[in-house]
Amino acid sequence: MQDVTDLPFMRLIAHYGAPDYYFTEFFRVHTHSRPEKHIVRSLVENQTGRPVFAQLIGEQIPDMVRTVRELLTYPVAGIDLNMGCPAPKIYKKNVGGGLLRDPAKIDALLGALRDAVPGLFTVKMRIGFDSTAHYDRVLDLVNKHGVDLLSVHGRTVKEGYRSEVHYDFIRHAVERVRCPVLANGNITSATRAAAVAKETGAAGLMMGRHAIRNPWIFRQTRELLAGRPVFAPTLGDVHDYVRRLYAETAQPEFPERAHVAKMKKYLNFVGQSVDAQGAFLYTMRRAMTAAELFEVCDRHLLARSTEPFAAEPYAGVIARPNCETPDSGCSLDSITA
Repeated sequence: MQDVTDLPFMRLIAHYGAPDYYFTEFFRVHTHSRPEKHIVRSLVENQTGRPVFAQLIGEQIPDMVRTVRELLTYPVAGIDLNMGCPAPKIYKKNVGGGLLRDPAKIDALLGALRDAVPGLFTVKMRIGFDSTAHYDRVLDLVNKHGVDLLSVHGRTVKEGYRSEVHYDFIRHAVERVRCPVLANGNITSATRAAAVAKETGAAGLMMGRHAIRNPWIFRQTRELLAGRPVFAPTLGDVHDYVRRLYAETAQPEFPERAHVAKMKKYLNFVGQSVDAQGAFLYTMRRAMTAAELFEVCDRHLLARSTEPFAAEPYAGVIARPNCETPDSGCSLDSITA
């Protein structure tokens, strides 16, 4: 997720149980763009032991091809095209999920990128923009251009994150395309992951928001699918996670208030499983300094350290994300190996 699942977060997730591979934040591609240095760091400084795919968002073919060629000089696992971002500021520029309105554009873009990528070329999409009218056409273009892996978020762009996820449309993609499909959308826990895998028949799962809330989710999913005891974190474990997250995301030039503001992006998700009343979220959002933030964490997490961290978000406890797209991948093939 943009500005959230960056290199420090990838490192921390690896500590708790890494996915099989990662996708970077998206590189914004336009006439004057160059790959953002802080996202390039996710490629060249990756020490997680997991491959990283470079994710692109854009629609101008010459600029996309130019950017691909530059990114291929780095240690990338492959190139990923984002056709799923539901943020209005993105789709209004006819990129991300906005591309789903124009199958002819998708045809040309997939063809150009497939020609430019000698290795793995992957695509993330939703099931449509404001309807599913073009869904089969886009799936057929995935086949036409030899995409190696397709991730499908089972909502339209206009549905955002609000509606129920249409897992039947993901199953339809599994049945229609020739490449492996990752199921994405509201995979909240290991139990839910197993259910979605069974319902969709997908080769793997993509998790974003709920890996921020629960960094153990990849480990737990592997344990559940392998029939082993599933790790159950406590609020004390969550306190450790928050402390490590603060240390990982610290930068010498980062003002304290800016660092605290960044932490709130993560804690907006974490807080969904801390208490059913939303008290942690309410007080955390009002912290302005590191001391205030950790006082809240000590009071709501450390003081209740033996209590369980809820496996699912509490009903009615809402995150307020300031981010755009999930970017972590989890393959069932290697989970079950």
